[in-house]
Amino acid sequence: MPLYTKYLLRLEGALVAGLALWAYTTYFGNWWLFAALILLPDLCLIVFLLNQKIGIRTYNVAHSYLVPAALAALGFALAQNWLLLLAVVWTTHIGVDRLFGYGLKSDDDHKRTHLS
Repeated sequence: MPLYTKYLLRLEGALVAGLALWAYTTYFGNWWLFAALILLPDLCLIVFLLNQKIGIRTYNVAHSYLVPAALAALGFALAQNWLLLLAVVWTTHIGVDRLFGYGLKSDDDHKRTHLS
């Protein structure tokens, strides 16, 4: 992967994280709750202890923007702010991960990601 592509993907993560932090600050603002929830997507790493292949897939699902997007859509549809809050925190987590180079893991090598 060309070097500029890696930087573009990291900048994209920074932008997403920044927008999600702005949304959290604007609409929710409870930083204790944010701190308690920000690492929640990483709980999927526990699955690695049981099975590495399933752990990689679980990690990739938990670190895809699709899950928080679905939560946000559900939150809007049901008028449930707590789902929107979870979606914003989850999106922030993924954006920060991308910023620091943690991407979706390869099926054949958990150390190789779509950002490497």
